[in-house]
Order: sequence, then C-alpha cells, then structure tokens
Amino acid sequence: MTGLKDVTVLFLDETFSSTATGPMEVFRHAGTLWNAFAGQKPVSRFRVTTASVDGLAVRCDGPIHIKPAASLKQIRKTDLIFIPSTGLSVEDVVERNAEVVPWLERWHKRGAAIASVCSGVGLVAASGLLDDKRATTHWSLAERFREKYPKVRWMPELMVTEDGNFYCGGGLNAALDLSLYLVERFCGHEIAMQSAKAMLIETPRAWQSGYAIVHLKTEHTDGTISDAQEWLHRNFHKDFPLEDPAKIVGMSLRNFVRRFKQATGDTPLIYLQKLRIAAAKRLLEGGHRSMREIGDAVGYQDLAFFREVFQRHTGVSPSTYRQRFGL
Repeated sequence: MTGLKDVTVLFLDETFSSTATGPMEVFRHAGTLWNAFAGQKPVSRFRVTTASVDGLAVRCDGPIHIKPAASLKQIRKTDLIFIPSTGLSVEDVVERNAEVVPWLERWHKRGAAIASVCSGVGLVAASGLLDDKRATTHWSLAERFREKYPKVRWMPELMVTEDGNFYCGGGLNAALDLSLYLVERFCGHEIAMQSAKAMLIETPRAWQSGYAIVHLKTEHTDGTISDAQEWLHRNFHKDFPLEDPAKIVGMSLRNFVRRFKQATGDTPLIYLQKLRIAAAKRLLEGGHRSMREIGDAVGYQDLAFFREVFQRHTGVSPSTYRQRFGL
C-alpha cells in the first residue's frame, strides 16, 4: 500500500495505557524518526488521530487519564482502526463500550482495517466481525473467549494473526508486535525495520507470529486444507515428512498435494519452506543466534540445506540478510 494512511487509535476506559500510546507512537514515527537519525528528509507514513466515545479523557487501568483528539462521531476518514486492551473486566466489555461496536461495523463496511490487541480483541469478537476468522488474544483470556465467542477460530499460540482485513495481537507487549506488523503491511518491510531500529523495539517474535510472519494464501473455501495449514503453522519448526499433515486431515499424500496446491497456489513443500524461511528472517533480524541455532529453530538440522533454501527464497544468504536487516 502506498500514500499517507489515516489511523485512528481508540482510547477506552480501563485500558492499559501502553496498548494505546505505544502503537500511536509507532505509527506516528514510521518514516520520520529513522530518517531524522540518518540525516534524511522525514516522510510521514501515517496520519494518526486518537478518539474516545465522547471525545473526553478516559481513565486507564490505574491513576492515569489520557485525552483523545476527537470523539467517534468526529472521525471522517480512517484506513485503520487500532483497538487497545479494554482492561481486566471482559464480561461487561460490550456494555462499557456500547457505542463502539456499531461504529466498528460501519467502518468495516467502508473498508477500514481493524486491529485489536489483548482483551480488546474480545470487543471485536462481540460485534460478530471475527466470526469464522482466525484471531489471537492474551493466553489467560483464550478459554473464556472460546466460550463466549465460539464462532471465532481462536489461535492463542500465535502472537499476531491476520485474516482478511482484521489483525489481532496477544498480550500487552504484543501491541508493539502488532503495530510493527501493520507498519510492514501498509508501508513495507524496510520501513518496519527502520522503525524497529529507531525505537529500539525487538522485531515481531519468530514463529509465534504464525500467519503474520509471511503472506500466504489462507482465504479459500477448502476447510480441510485450512486445517492442514493451521497444523503446518503450529508445527513447521519440527522435522516431519509431508505424509504427517496428509494423515492428520485423512488424505493420501497425492490427493493432499493436489488439493493443497489448488487451494493455496503452492505445494505443501513450498508452503512449508516459506513458513520456515519467514521465521528464520525474523530470527536473523532480531537476535544473535548462530546460523546453526536458527536453522534448528525453524526445522532445518542440515545447515548447508538451510542456507541453500534461504538463498533460493530470498536471493541472499542468511548472513547477508542479517547484515542488511539485523538490529
């Protein structure tokens, strides 16, 4: 996506303030802070505004009040809405934020992307907008949310999920993981890496990012292949033959390969390689593990083969990639 994007960060009563102010700063400084440090002309990537239901200050979790720039009614244009945590009380989240739900529904119909983190995911789930979609949340809330919103495909083992125009993050610190991912999604990988370096934020955390670590086709009508994809996303760091996921979904290997490619555009092997290389890229960007450790962590015990597959998918060696994009 190109051009200046409008993002609205909601301020909600009982929120953990960092899940609202952290993303706000990430979006506000994308394209500017790194450029300023590097002596380059700043180029803003997002036009950021903040809003509460009535435009008044909200009381966060604890003795902190934060005042937004606008009310919900004053928002005339937005490409992205970011919903922070809604606090520890999740049973009355809709009652406390009754005006937010229809507002989200209206903006969703207009094409706005909706991102939410931690308990804030429950507010989006309550609207029904996440029905039949993959979503994550804080691990401590997962079982309650499964009971309250059974139509959502909860994947709490993932730090960040993307499904259609909806983005979800796990716990409190995942607000930064999700924000950086959205910077990458809207502005590209280079801007996201520059933002991470400028703000000293660790890049999104390896394979916990699941569907967020690489753009792969997950929206199709073959439910059996969707189940196989989810199994691959959970297990790609392990060593296994392709017969395993085929057996998991009750298919012969030949039929599995045919159906998988028809649904996703990739063979299961290429899809698995993309998952592993995407996870390896994150580890190379944000840590100091050895190449052998990284290969092992993403399912390649053969270091030479890991380097070969990485080069084939990225065009550069793992060491070159680390030099270019590492923190």
